[in-house]
Amino acid sequence: MIKTKKNFITIGTFDGVHTGHRFLLSQLEIDAARHRLKPLALYFPLPPKTLLGPKPEMTVLTLPGEKSRLLRSLGTPARMLDFAACRNMTAEQFFNEVLLKKYHMGGLIVGADFALGKDRHAGAEWLKEQCQALNIPFDTVRFYKTGTQKISSSLIRKILASGDIERANMLLGRPYELTGKVVKGQQLGRKLGFPTANLNPGIYKILPHGVFAVKVRVGKELYNGFCNIGFRPTVNTISDKLPLVEVHIFGFDKDIYGRNITVWFARKLRDERKFNTLDELVARLKKDRTEAKRVMRRFLF
Repeated sequence: MIKTKKNFITIGTFDGVHTGHRFLLSQLEIDAARHRLKPLALYFPLPPKTLLGPKPEMTVLTLPGEKSRLLRSLGTPARMLDFAACRNMTAEQFFNEVLLKKYHMGGLIVGADFALGKDRHAGAEWLKEQCQALNIPFDTVRFYKTGTQKISSSLIRKILASGDIERANMLLGRPYELTGKVVKGQQLGRKLGFPTANLNPGIYKILPHGVFAVKVRVGKELYNGFCNIGFRPTVNTISDKLPLVEVHIFGFDKDIYGRNITVWFARKLRDERKFNTLDELVARLKKDRTEAKRVMRRFLF
């Protein structure tokens, strides 16, 4: 009979896969190697607060596909948890049925503020006691900070909502990204000399408002451009619930309707504003293009 090698496990939502998460995952690798176990990160595809809350719109830093790709890029083995199957479990059920039985836990490491089970009633101290009773190695990771401020997904969400892309990128440890399908728009940008790819990223992804210098991937090719996220107050007569995402790609004129493209945000150029005339809007777009090109010449990607 082949004996299954046990896993040293961490658990989380890992929304953003930010620098604090990367610190935890690096410690997971260290602990797993020390105890000669396999590292394994278990994660929920979307934050439970998003799935259970009354207003799920624009509450997520990383969609499930983005999160899976980012975790793979770090090299730590990761498995997605089924939230629907876990949400009503007690802490005891999750510990025994999921961690021990399903994922062969031989060690556990969590963040200092981690909690599990229905209503999050079991925290790190409870987990420590359960592991000690079974002689299973247990570890907690201190809060990862910038200065005196704890780096967390909730902090980065607030920073993105304010439009401070450069600070959000610093805390993420990478440029914030957005992937969406190119959909038909009103094609006003083309008439103004600034054709745009209008993206539909779904309802969950946080969309920072304003005009941004961006890097864009179409297929395997990378381009520079600028992106407007908002409600187009100069020309829009429709009361949209979610902001519109419009990307102008420099030197690009191909038909990409129906395709997914990815946008990485480098710097905010300005807030969205209403112009008195279309001529004023076009003049401002020309300035945005010049400034975005200047920013992207210095953007390391």
